[in-house]
Amino acid sequence: MRLTARPQGETHNAARPMRDMLIFGAAAVAEIGGCYAFWRWQRDGAGAWVLLPGLASLVLFAFLLTRVDSDAAGRAYAAYGGIYILSAFVWLRVVDGVRPTPYDIAGVALALVGTGVILAGARLGR
Repeated sequence: MRLTARPQGETHNAARPMRDMLIFGAAAVAEIGGCYAFWRWQRDGAGAWVLLPGLASLVLFAFLLTRVDSDAAGRAYAAYGGIYILSAFVWLRVVDGVRPTPYDIAGVALALVGTGVILAGARLGR
């Protein structure tokens, strides 16, 4: 899953797509976890102590997105969007204990199609 066209003469590394997908997944968990800390503080009355791990998690999220194989931040963030949406609905089910609706599932599928289009287009250099 190379997010940019491969320059002439560069060798293909088959491990890159899987590596980038793992980074996207880890970034999503870090982002959702960081935002959830703020949610717990503001909406659920948790102590302000939850903000420290939340901030650390958001810093980790930002760092992780710099590790994907892309020459443009915007394209990396856009491709990440579908993975984030999928991860948010996994969080909804596992952490919040709420079952996604068929509309939620359809929305996730559409987002993942969009991610696939972005990634395929970047790999083809178009």
